[in-house]
Amino acid sequence: MTAKPDIPPPHNPPEPPSWRKPVGMILILLIILIWCGIVVSLMDWIDTLNFWAQLPIYVFAGIVWIFPVKPLLLWMNTGKFRS
Repeated sequence: MTAKPDIPPPHNPPEPPSWRKPVGMILILLIILIWCGIVVSLMDWIDTLNFWAQLPIYVFAGIVWIFPVKPLLLWMNTGKFRS
């Protein structure tokens, strides 16, 4: 009995990178920069509050920036803003 020669699988070159990924990364950085600017501009007012009043503000500020980034990440990967 003879052994069959190994047949290499067909070569499928990877798709070229999409322009959406670098543009999306720049937009994400821009969103974060703008959001940080908004929070820092409120710093004088936030600083006058006690710790327990500041805590929910900082938690809110730390989470809220994710909501505009989620559709942007979806667009970067699929080309659509909604799934």
